Amino acid sequence: MRQPIRKAIFPVAGLGTRFLPATKAMPKEMLTLVDRPLIQHAVDEARAAGIEQFIFVTSRGKGALEDHFDRNDELKRTLERRNKMRELALLQTTDIDSGQLLFTRQREPLGLGHAVWCARHLVGNEPFAVLLADDVVLAEKPCLKQMMEAYEEVGGNVVGVVDVPREQTNRYGILDVESDNGHLAKVRGLVEKPDPAQAPSTLSIIGRYILQPQIFEELESKSPGAGGEIQLTDSMARLIGRQPFHGVRYTGTRYDCGDKLGFIEANVAFALAHPEMGARVREALKKMVG
Repeated sequence: MRQPIRKAIFPVAGLGTRFLPATKAMPKEMLTLVDRPLIQHAVDEARAAGIEQFIFVTSRGKGALEDHFDRNDELKRTLERRNKMRELALLQTTDIDSGQLLFTRQREPLGLGHAVWCARHLVGNEPFAVLLADDVVLAEKPCLKQMMEAYEEVGGNVVGVVDVPREQTNRYGILDVESDNGHLAKVRGLVEKPDPAQAPSTLSIIGRYILQPQIFEELESKSPGAGGEIQLTDSMARLIGRQPFHGVRYTGTRYDCGDKLGFIEANVAFALAHPEMGARVREALKKMVG
């Protein structure tokens, strides 16, 4: 029996400069993907995988994230008074109980590894998940749940992976693969943003991780890596050989919502998959491109 994954870290301290001016006063994680903000898509995925505590690593100006998952009794009473039961049910999907939603600050933008390290005292000595809200996966079974099932099988550290074009390896953390059965890839090394000519594979890590607490010991050195930032990939690489490490080829489609085009693609894909509006969206798109 593996030690269960109860906690998840959501690094949400970024400035969202690629979406200015929309993100001047609004956290980029609050950008709406069809009918829910990006951060709620990530939280809903974590909930579906059995996560019990949600740890946000924030920065200045992220108060809207806290408010979104807090209770709004005035709005609740108004909906009840007007008998808007559907809207009331939607409102309840944003509630996270007291003690389950935790916040810590990343005071300097020193990289993803540093953001995860900032949550070390809230995680404690147990395995945990990391979800990046920019990476959204449209899947019948939530991506993190698929990874949890793989974790139950192999233990150790597990990352979500996808094949990328070789010319794009310099954008991602890339796996050096020891063996691969088409679903699980056993990892013997990791390289952060390698030049395409030197990349050991095209298997890229996306923003989904299950990690053992020993990662905090590796992050403690705060050693800068690619781009001068403290890279999570570098610390994960130092655990290989000491702990099991696997990449999971999940079933689903990943959209990079940190990019404007990826965000638009995700909105179209999620709108088409929406049970209430999918058919109307399809007809509207036909008219637009027809």
